[in-house]
Amino acid sequence: MKYIGWCFFLGMSLAAAAQTPVPTPYLPPASAYLNTNPNSSEQPGADSVLTIRKRVDEVNVLFIATDKHGKFVRNLNQGDFAILDDHKPPQAILNFGHETDLPLELGLLVDTSGSVNSRFAFEQEAAASFLDHTIRAKFDRAFIMGFSTRSKVAQDFTDNVKLLDTAVQNLHNGGGTALYDAIYRACRDKLAKEPQDHPARRAIIVVSDGEDNQSEVSRAQAIEMAQRAEVIVYAISTDDSGLVLRGDKILQQLADATGGRAFFPFKIKDVTRAFASIEDELRSQYMVSYRPADFDADGRYRSIEITALKGGLQVRARRGYYAPAQ
Repeated sequence: MKYIGWCFFLGMSLAAAAQTPVPTPYLPPASAYLNTNPNSSEQPGADSVLTIRKRVDEVNVLFIATDKHGKFVRNLNQGDFAILDDHKPPQAILNFGHETDLPLELGLLVDTSGSVNSRFAFEQEAAASFLDHTIRAKFDRAFIMGFSTRSKVAQDFTDNVKLLDTAVQNLHNGGGTALYDAIYRACRDKLAKEPQDHPARRAIIVVSDGEDNQSEVSRAQAIEMAQRAEVIVYAISTDDSGLVLRGDKILQQLADATGGRAFFPFKIKDVTRAFASIEDELRSQYMVSYRPADFDADGRYRSIEITALKGGLQVRARRGYYAPAQ
């Protein structure tokens, strides 16, 4: 009887255990993982370093408003502008403000080819003076890149104006011109790779005659890379002929496509004024953040149109952006 009772008790215990669910550890869906090595075909495993992919559908745009005389207008509100993203009003405006004190992330790209001999020394002095007045220690940063047939970083990102000045003064001219390659590399390798954990104003200043005869990438590719990196391009022409040459038109196109501005100083003193205008503009921008309507993370180009509702005002902003690819 004791044996039969023990067997009956054991059978009842096993039956109860079978009906009790066994807790399992939570595992996120496979789509939540992103392998940090984009070239790897391996599936994420215990030894992989993984991050969670987050879809971002917020667009940030810096822009300038000027009156009919070209002077900055700094007292406008959100209601003074109309915004179209991909030809449609945004779903929602998330933030709007007058950004006068964002940290600067700047790249100074100096054409050192043989075609810029006449004013090279003065342009070096003007560029060094600009950096001395613009870069604030422990707040802003800049790098120096010289380019002719090839581009070379003469000074990496720093807030030390003495190091920047030394790098500018040590540039030597001679050789062909690979302007598009320099812009492409500066945007891709420097500004696009900078941390995005804080808002910053990212821009490159190109000092060149605009004549490219050595680049491996095209003008369109250079512009696209600048747009993907959300970089504003400012250009200061080194041409002193007083004529509108092909290189001047190229510099204008580079600036227009990214929301920047091109300067064509005829006299030497106008070079200093061009740098001063860029410094003023970098401190006089509006920023709007919005959520686009009908947004899809398909990687395609989406246009941006910002217009002033008040008569006589002009707005300058980048013309578009590339949506992230899902």
